[in-house]
Amino acid sequence: MPVEGVRRPAWAEISRSALAHNVAALQRVLGPTRLCAVVKANGYGHGAPLAARAALEGGAHALAVAIVDEGIELRASSVSAPILLLAEIPPETIPDALSHSLSLTVGSPAGARHAVAAAERLGGLHRVHVKVDTGMHRMGVAPALVDEVVDVLLASPAIDLEGLYTHFAVADGARDEDRSFTVGQLAVFDEVIARLAARGVRPRVVHAANSAGALGYPAARYTMARVGLALYGYLPDPWLGEALCAHGVDLEPALTLRARVVAARRLAAGERPSYGRRRALAGAATVVTVPFGYADGYPRRLFDAGADVLINGRRYPLAGTVTMDQLVVDVGDDAVEVGDDVVLLGRQGDASITADEWARLAGTITWEILCGIGARVPRVLVD
Repeated sequence: MPVEGVRRPAWAEISRSALAHNVAALQRVLGPTRLCAVVKANGYGHGAPLAARAALEGGAHALAVAIVDEGIELRASSVSAPILLLAEIPPETIPDALSHSLSLTVGSPAGARHAVAAAERLGGLHRVHVKVDTGMHRMGVAPALVDEVVDVLLASPAIDLEGLYTHFAVADGARDEDRSFTVGQLAVFDEVIARLAARGVRPRVVHAANSAGALGYPAARYTMARVGLALYGYLPDPWLGEALCAHGVDLEPALTLRARVVAARRLAAGERPSYGRRRALAGAATVVTVPFGYADGYPRRLFDAGADVLINGRRYPLAGTVTMDQLVVDVGDDAVEVGDDVVLLGRQGDASITADEWARLAGTITWEILCGIGARVPRVLVD
């Protein structure tokens, strides 16, 4: 396991109340549709066990992860809720998944056969969801092969065909082309649902919506929605906030990155702090050191992009290149001292810095910013 840096003043605070608030807000939009909290990639950087427990306490019905190890981690943390694996896994890992009561995704005829073989060897009854490829073209059963896959699964007394689902490619897109494609994916999925229903096959859990689908496409909500980014307080695209506004709710970012000033020095005008001596100080200034660097998830590109940090409720710019373990910050003539609180992401007083802001400055997406927070940063559940 990666080492957490619990002996240095840098950490991530995960707000239990924000996660619960977001679950409630999203459930308000979803209505009777159940919410599945996606906690893969270490809970989008928030810490999977912390995020999972907070989401479940807030009213989430189920959890979803990407790999078997993530599901086992949750079971080891005494999580008993349903946990869905969001990808078809290698045959040799299926026994571990089933022995930890993880729900399998089947995305191919071969995957169906492997799932049946493992389930029958283990004994008992094991939940399976069939994933249909309606246009994402990354993983899933082609619509024409769904009946073949279902036949393999239904023939086994060890398989509970609990779910049927698909995944959107551009549900967050605001262009007419994106919306048309998403509606087309839903049409393909609905045809598969109807075809199976005509055979008397009606999985209890039907799902298509990710965060964008849940907010932007009411027809995509079915019986369950898999919510990832929105659970943590961010919108995949601003236009998706319309659904929240219509229900009088909003989202709250659940993560704050904090540190403390560990050094302060007065430098003359023209001095060039940090590696590469990239930028001269315009005037005499106090430069402080913050123990958080690119190994912790602070993108190196943010220096050139003009990123700030918050100290004592004010924004201050970086004074030099982001290093592996530390930042240097230009606080000018202000009275900033060793031990002062620093917020890298989050709110301090009336000021805030969001993961959306980092993503814009770094030329990437909010998901990558959150998932990039380093393993050595301790996650602390607050409120």
